Amino acid sequence: MTTAPVRTASPVVGPPPRRRLRQTLEAYALLTPSLLGFVLFLVAPIIGVVVISFFDWNLMGSPRFVGLANYREMTGDSEVWRSVRNTLYYVALNIPAQTVLALLLALAMNRGLRGGKVLRVLFVLPWMAMPVALGIIWSWAFDPEHGAVNQFLSLLGVSGPEWLSSTTWAMPVLASINVWQYTGYTMLFLLAGLQAIPESLYEAADIDGVTGLQRFFRITLPLLRPSMLFVLVTNVIGSFQMFDTVYVMTQGGPNGSTDTMNFHIYQQAFQLFRTGYASALAMLLFALILLVTAVQFLYFRKRTVYDFS
Repeated sequence: MTTAPVRTASPVVGPPPRRRLRQTLEAYALLTPSLLGFVLFLVAPIIGVVVISFFDWNLMGSPRFVGLANYREMTGDSEVWRSVRNTLYYVALNIPAQTVLALLLALAMNRGLRGGKVLRVLFVLPWMAMPVALGIIWSWAFDPEHGAVNQFLSLLGVSGPEWLSSTTWAMPVLASINVWQYTGYTMLFLLAGLQAIPESLYEAADIDGVTGLQRFFRITLPLLRPSMLFVLVTNVIGSFQMFDTVYVMTQGGPNGSTDTMNFHIYQQAFQLFRTGYASALAMLLFALILLVTAVQFLYFRKRTVYDFS
């Protein structure tokens, strides 16, 4: 009786050392332009802001090291905390309205409306416009005497206020402009999330007799959470950094009611030439954005993920 010879598995032989070295060098060579851009335009400026925040510097003379003096001054500066409140107020006005309107538009577009592609383009067009140009146009529209908004209200027998000169209305006006500009852009991401939901789930829900509201809250919203997380994180970060509209339309007024953190940092750095103090304010803004973003990720951490493959 003969036995078949036992075959031993041949060891996996990788590429020769010289070839591996050449491949590694080629990979680093291809990555170098992106890495340089990342370091020069993101990492280096961040490090620079952190370092400058410990100095007293007016952009012209020699920097003078002051340690934590800028941070101590910041904690007792009422204008800083007013700008923080204004920024949070702006975010609270902008994000809910923008998200709800974008979701309603996405749901409507997802139903396959006639002319839906044209409508998508029209909704996204405001996002493509320059914020400075939009600020000038909307300043004309909200002019208390000759603006289109008050002219329209007068046709209804309503006397419109001095929008941008009112401490009550100035910030809502700025928020409404941002909602108008970015709702269509936000809608695209939510629409992509809606179109990724398998139709078979809705068909199964119809068979089970699930109502429209139950379908929305039990199928649509849970499966839309990854898209919603992306939309909320990016929009909140953008809202905290709002500057262009304030600079063009109100300059932080009236009476500081629209003085947001980004605009306050600009004033300290380029109008009062307090670069070190402005850098400390920038670190405060970074900390607030980081905190809010972390809260959002913690809230969505237990999101349900479905595998439809």
